[in-house]
Amino acid sequence: MPAIVYFIVFQYVPMYGVQIAFKNYVVTKGIWGSDWVGFAHFERFFQSIYFGRLIRNTLLISLYQLALFPVSIIVALSLNELSNGWYKKTVQTVTYAPHFISVVVMSGMIIAFLSPSTGIVNKFVGWLGGDAISFMTESEWFKSIFVLSGEWQNLGWGAIIYLAALTGINPELHEAATVDGASRLQRIWHINIPGIMPTIIILLILNTGSFMSIGFERVYLLQNSLNLEASDVIQTYVYRSGLMEGQYSFSSAVGLFNSVINLILLLTVNQIARKFSSTSLL
Repeated sequence: MPAIVYFIVFQYVPMYGVQIAFKNYVVTKGIWGSDWVGFAHFERFFQSIYFGRLIRNTLLISLYQLALFPVSIIVALSLNELSNGWYKKTVQTVTYAPHFISVVVMSGMIIAFLSPSTGIVNKFVGWLGGDAISFMTESEWFKSIFVLSGEWQNLGWGAIIYLAALTGINPELHEAATVDGASRLQRIWHINIPGIMPTIIILLILNTGSFMSIGFERVYLLQNSLNLEASDVIQTYVYRSGLMEGQYSFSSAVGLFNSVINLILLLTVNQIARKFSSTSLL
């Protein structure tokens, strides 16, 4: 019941306000009293000079993140093969720890590490004979910094689910494979990976469902006027146009467009997964 109440209050009730995306919302008139304008705000967004940049940046960052999806699987498989108890616990702690650092602190650490004058990364570049690089003000570096820092922060945490799935694999399968002369890599490929494949498919579907939702906090904290060409995504644009400029209807339309794309991707990938495997969300 608490879970049902939570989703009703925080997920379904707010859908009442989605209608302002199709209205010229005026605060004094309220949602019902504002005039309907149909798809005018959507047309304005599609014709905006920022539309191409926003879609390009959002897609490229999302594809970059999706390309690193297997990394957590590899980490889980590697940790599962470790036999040394203290070493395994140490590695787990080191990889899990960044997840518990707040986004604000993590972003501050990244900016400090990449500082052209005092950052440890540029110090290392200097020791190698290179020139200092202003990572945070050069647009071509932003996507790599954003995606790799996020992977660093969530790497160990993402592997927990796969480690839990690996514990459910019958150890007799490994014993039989060992008797038959299978190597460790062969057992990983033919036993462990098929054993956690349902979990991989479900998480891939869920990740695809949030494909266009990169996450506002870290983008906004790492963003500045000099890297805006590469860092401006749909979420930051909605924030600027909605809260800073007061264009509530327009920003709602942009956010709704983003949500619809995510829904279409989720349903499409789920249908593909159901067609080619027995695992799906529905």
